[in-house]
Amino acid sequence: MRIKLDLNCDVGEAFGRWTLGDDALLMKHVSSVNIACGYHAGDPSIMRQTVNLALQENLAIGAHPGFPDLVGFGRRTMGLSTQQVYDIVLYQIGALQAFVHAQGGALHHVKTHGALYNMAAYHIEYAQAIAQAVLDCNPQLFLYALAGSDQVKVARHMGLSVCEEVFADRSYQDDGQLTPRNQPGAVITDVESAVKQVLSMVTQESVRSVNGNEVAIQADTLCIHGDTPNAVAFADQIVQALEAEQVSITAPRLSELSF
Repeated sequence: MRIKLDLNCDVGEAFGRWTLGDDALLMKHVSSVNIACGYHAGDPSIMRQTVNLALQENLAIGAHPGFPDLVGFGRRTMGLSTQQVYDIVLYQIGALQAFVHAQGGALHHVKTHGALYNMAAYHIEYAQAIAQAVLDCNPQLFLYALAGSDQVKVARHMGLSVCEEVFADRSYQDDGQLTPRNQPGAVITDVESAVKQVLSMVTQESVRSVNGNEVAIQADTLCIHGDTPNAVAFADQIVQALEAEQVSITAPRLSELSF
């Protein structure tokens, strides 16, 4: 049976005159994108331009909301209330959705960013607030969430379709959580190691933790970070490896967790 997998990347993370990554080239290797909504990165012009690029490539477009933390790129923990989390997520989804609709497209999914993403994986109240914001915006949107996390369980219980996400360039702990970025070995920069991890997750439903233990994992969508060094070459080699294993790269259809 041919395996189908969504391949996503975080894009639109420039701001003003500051640039990050080569979004145009990255988009040629993926099936969906997560576009920054102005809080951790991005601005109105960048959002419009990135949406335009994604529509030209016929990609599934997602909102990528994060903490209001431009200086820290949304990777610093913030002690927001659950109401504040709901508010900032709904606000950012709405902003990106407006740009998508203005250009004749439709929003496909939501994936939170950085520290907000990591906290929602185990912080039940944050996971509920995020899921409610997505439901209130459009209950047919997918939520992309860390594979095996509490956020997956919460969002499904609340009625959302969830894509369980795995990472090519991040290492894993024994409990399936990502290794915190401030710890050694958190980011995988060796392409061969990343490809090996990806193929294990996609074809064997298993990933080796930093402690050498095998951890069961579900891979519906695979993320490649746009700010990874040599991200385009990184993505190209991963795509080639997936295709060699008869993995078809495609985004899930709206309204059903089916490819």
